Amino acid sequence: QVQLVESGGGLVQAGGSLRLSCAASARTFSKYTVGWFRQAPGKERESVAAIFWIGGNTYYTDSVKGRFTISRDDAKNTVYLQMNRLKPEDTAVYYCAAGAYIRSVIPSDYDYWGQGTQVTVSS
Repeated sequence: QVQLVESGGGLVQAGGSLRLSCAASARTFSKYTVGWFRQAPGKERESVAAIFWIGGNTYYTDSVKGRFTISRDDAKNTVYLQMNRLKPEDTAVYYCAAGAYIRSVIPSDYDYWGQGTQVTVSS
């Protein structure tokens, strides 16, 4: 069983930055792909970014490319999402999720989810 705890959300003005953290309780964290997902009111949950368990390869949805950066520190069992040049349309609850040995950004492929952290970007 893996527990994930997100932190770092908050209220920021458009153009500002936030860094989300996802701390995991996993014995072998390096075997997990970790993804960041978000869900805005009335919308489906969407994949934002992922960092895969092998090779450290990353994925970004088109709308955040060049603005968001995902990284991981396996020694600290933590994944980060640096969000720069935030826009009002980035407003959502952000979730981190983990799946062992997966190479996917489909939410249903992830076994473990955090409780979410709210990100609000004001215009």
